[in-house]
Amino acid sequence: MHQNPNAPPFNPMPPVVWVIFFILMGIELAFTLGEQGLVGGARAVGWRLNAVSEYGFSGVAFDWMVRNGQMPFEYSIRVFSYMFVHGSFTAAIFAGVILLAMGKLVGEVMGQLAVIILFVFSGIFGVLIFGLLTDQAWLIGAYPSVYGLIGAYTFLLWQRLAGQGAQQLSAFRLIGFLMGIQLVFGIFFVTGQDWIAELAGFVCGFGLSIIVMPDGLARIRALVQRD
Repeated sequence: MHQNPNAPPFNPMPPVVWVIFFILMGIELAFTLGEQGLVGGARAVGWRLNAVSEYGFSGVAFDWMVRNGQMPFEYSIRVFSYMFVHGSFTAAIFAGVILLAMGKLVGEVMGQLAVIILFVFSGIFGVLIFGLLTDQAWLIGAYPSVYGLIGAYTFLLWQRLAGQGAQQLSAFRLIGFLMGIQLVFGIFFVTGQDWIAELAGFVCGFGLSIIVMPDGLARIRALVQRD
């Protein structure tokens, strides 16, 4: 076999994953530098709190929209904008690490458009379920979106195990481990109900993978026609 001596030792990261990562980290860097007084002057200290107030998902605003059947833009945009605001530098870094790891694995198989669809729609679905099932006032962060990518990765692993005739339930070890950590922290600390949005994002990512997989729609059409 002939190998390209100029080929990189590792498959490169899909560019769209880097774009999302740098948007997340760029926003977080501005908040962090502002809190340290390095940019923006005295007012920059409150940038994060202002962003949470203006762009975070508001359970109160969501309940108002459901109750009144209205969707003002300044409220409805929050089901998307909340993904890009984090409560701390640490929270943003962890979300970014999961994004890079899962985005690379998913993007290489499903493509860059699939990564965008999974990230956005998992985040939206997660926060809508969160808003319907909880009374928590605020939700911020990209975790429901990156959990959607974990759902897509789980789908790929589930498919591969099925092709090998192996136990498919083992594909869900990662999400089981993550939810187990959530449970432990919930017992010993007050962690809120963010896990509901994250689990919903995972379910959305897993389900959407059937559609965004290469030839996914063709496979669904074949199944329907066969039935």
